[in-house]
Amino acid sequence: MAEISGSMFRLKRQLEYSHFQAEHYVKLLSQQSDGDRDLQEHRQRIQGLADETAQSLKRNVYQNYRQFIETAKEISYLEGEMYQLSHILTEQKGIMESVSQTLLHSDRSEAARELKAAFHEEAEEGKTRNLTTLLEKVDGCQNLLETPGRYLLYNGDLTEFDVDNMVLIQKVHTFLMNDCLLIATSLPNRRGMYKYNALYNLDDLAVVNVKENPPMKNMFKILMFPESRIFQAENAKIKKEWLDLLEETKKNKILTEKCKKEDPLCSPTMVEVSSNPSLNDKKTTIEEIEEKVNLSFEWIQELPDNLDVCIAQRNFEGAVDLLAKLNSYLQDKPLTYSVQDLRTKVDPRLRHLTDVLVFELSPDRSLRGGPKATRRAVSQLVRLGQSTKACGLFLQNRATAVHSAIRQLRIEGATLLYVHKLCNVFFTSLLETAKEFEIDFSGNNGCYSAFIVWSCSALKIFVDAFSKQVFDSKESLSTAAECVKVAKEHCKHLSEIGLDLTFILHAFLVKDLKAVLQSNKDIIIEATKHRNSEEMWRKMNLMTPEALAKLKEEMQNCGVDNFDQYTGDDCWVNLSYTIVAFTKQIMFFLEEALKLYFPELHMVLLEGLIEIILVAVQHVDYSLRCEQDFEKRGFIRQNASFLYDTVLPVVEKRFEEGVGKPAKQLHDLRSISRLVRVNPGTTSIV
Repeated sequence: MAEISGSMFRLKRQLEYSHFQAEHYVKLLSQQSDGDRDLQEHRQRIQGLADETAQSLKRNVYQNYRQFIETAKEISYLEGEMYQLSHILTEQKGIMESVSQTLLHSDRSEAARELKAAFHEEAEEGKTRNLTTLLEKVDGCQNLLETPGRYLLYNGDLTEFDVDNMVLIQKVHTFLMNDCLLIATSLPNRRGMYKYNALYNLDDLAVVNVKENPPMKNMFKILMFPESRIFQAENAKIKKEWLDLLEETKKNKILTEKCKKEDPLCSPTMVEVSSNPSLNDKKTTIEEIEEKVNLSFEWIQELPDNLDVCIAQRNFEGAVDLLAKLNSYLQDKPLTYSVQDLRTKVDPRLRHLTDVLVFELSPDRSLRGGPKATRRAVSQLVRLGQSTKACGLFLQNRATAVHSAIRQLRIEGATLLYVHKLCNVFFTSLLETAKEFEIDFSGNNGCYSAFIVWSCSALKIFVDAFSKQVFDSKESLSTAAECVKVAKEHCKHLSEIGLDLTFILHAFLVKDLKAVLQSNKDIIIEATKHRNSEEMWRKMNLMTPEALAKLKEEMQNCGVDNFDQYTGDDCWVNLSYTIVAFTKQIMFFLEEALKLYFPELHMVLLEGLIEIILVAVQHVDYSLRCEQDFEKRGFIRQNASFLYDTVLPVVEKRFEEGVGKPAKQLHDLRSISRLVRVNPGTTSIV
């Protein structure tokens, strides 16, 4: 037992050595072992060590996990203490500011206080009358008027659904007040009258938007611990109004309560919310506010109507100009009640204008006119601060246009002609879209990443159409190579605008190109084997000088410059037909494959060439060893010399020129003096 433990310890020390080499260790172990039994025992020791290491790793992971949980708890406690400390500091700051404000306002005249009180009382009476008139229609809610300062903001019909199974429950009429939400149900046989159902304080509820799930749409949820209720609006516009008003009212309520704590005479009509946070807690008198916010200008009074006219006349630029002018005027003005009322009138028109511009960019609209046709709507959305939405809609519109253009291409004539049309349509559209995108979103750098993602998805649509026509129809290698070459050349034109999608194109095409090379390699191997089976080892007689001249030209095109030394008298060629045909076929395969080449295809092409060459050289070697006739053996040696000394160097040189780096495997294959075939059914060599 002690011996086993010692060997395990030594083995562990060897494996932990920093310069440990597994290959050298296995080789040394194989030399030192007496037989299979020693190797099996050593394997069991290594397996035991691996199991022990795995168990140790599990224990370490569990221990670290526990420490991580404890650390997370400590961080949580520390975060809570920091929050409490921050809250205490904030309260102290509020107390100090309250004291300073009290001292500051102590010198105000009694007349100013009376003016504030009178203005506040008049405003409260108007709101109370409005609330009383509407709540007379609701039975059982007279006590709502007992709360001072309460007034009605918004009301409307909603439909309530069950939270669990989304079953229709009832129709309700909802009243939103400045501090609470009243829900009432319709009274049968009494049109326009309602019955009290529930009243919720705005501080105790939360509003949640419900995701669209047709036919359940235009819904929102109100959470009141521990219950919740789901309501459906008549349309998306009304739903958005409810969500916006509920959130805005909750914020105003918090702001009003804060103001009252700091100044008892402060009212909602005197709350100032400046765009500068450092001014949020300042109060001003009624006279100072009226001096700062003058809404009596004619263009402000007529602005809502003018917006409606501009939208109806599709004068989007004019509408955006009016909104920009208003925002510029109110930029440094306090948010008084009159400004809020103006915003209440303008915001629905702003939403309507945004919806119209969004519809202008929707794919349902006409796609004619190219990317420039969308510039008007996109530029106005950008001016309205909707850059992200404008970017998404613009790219979605262009994606639909590209898909439609590709789908409308008619498949007729040769495949190469169709690919030329396809590349021209797609890459021209992509280039135009990129240039238009740069014009529309030149100041929004964050949108460029979205354009890159869109370009990749658009290129995938192009590759799908390209592959369906070129690869699925089983076109020849030369046709596929020409088509891919055309696509690469068009893709390079995108570099004019700094967009290079060549790598993405290669990634999309690599699977189909590997299949094409594999298929053509198998075809060449089968054809070579078929010619080898019929080999008679006879010289070629081309019969006519024209045929001989044509063969010399073909060999010249293949890179064989010394072919004249293999020609004889008259029209004889001192080579076998099989070797000549093999030379032309492998050089054709190499030339066409280099048109498809990119780094991901390097090993596929190299291994294919080696497999094809092995079929020929093994056939020559086999014939040389089996042939008994002395004269034919000499002819076979001459063909072998042509194959080794002429064809293989040409293949190696052309491969290096096309790829840009030498192929050691081809050089090693050529340098082997003699090939020995292990068995007839394989291409393995020793």
